[in-house]
Amino acid sequence: MTKPTLLGADALERSSVVANNTMNRERGLTGVNSYARELGLDPTAHLTARPAAPSWLDLCSGEGRALREAAAVLPPDAVLTAVDLVGPLAPTPAPPALEEIVASVMVWVPPPGRTYDLITCVHGLHYVGDQLGLLARAASWLAPDGLLLAHFDPDSVRRPDGSPAGRAVLSALRAAGFRYSARHHRLRLRGPRTLRLPFRYLGADPAAGPNCTGQPAVGSHYAPEGGTP
Repeated sequence: MTKPTLLGADALERSSVVANNTMNRERGLTGVNSYARELGLDPTAHLTARPAAPSWLDLCSGEGRALREAAAVLPPDAVLTAVDLVGPLAPTPAPPALEEIVASVMVWVPPPGRTYDLITCVHGLHYVGDQLGLLARAASWLAPDGLLLAHFDPDSVRRPDGSPAGRAVLSALRAAGFRYSARHHRLRLRGPRTLRLPFRYLGADPAAGPNCTGQPAVGSHYAPEGGTP
């Protein structure tokens, strides 16, 4: 097996696979091509059931169409945050409840003290180098009883030599409280926590090829905690 060439964050985010300007551009809130379908949950129904001002963070949000639609039906004090590397392309200004942020999801952090009732990453982890690092950070941003939903392909996580690490990674994620639907390639976590996953990120391979979606995606490489590349 040929050892892949791994890229750091800056080079990875400049690659054509990661700088994906079609990510979630047309995906709306409900319907055939929608967040509700991909997540197995209607985000607005989930958020309107909250006792206080609802809050939703969408990582790798693309155009942010789903959050724009949600802003029209959620209470005016809702807090909606969209973060995307390429940035929103919608020609009209965002509604007042929605903050659209152009930034790498690997460096962005919420304002101090802010937590979210719902955190989503719809097929976004496929283009993130340190997928486990982002999951760990997002888990700490959940409000009490908040929900994190993210698509995840276990075949995208690899050992230093490129061999599969998906089984070990899923075992660690489940031990940390995640539930995983293999049918939908979707992780689910309820409630905030500090994650200590036993893996050390080494870098990513943008030439890993198609993943579970059939589209080119990133291969994320990890060494066992305490191991060597």
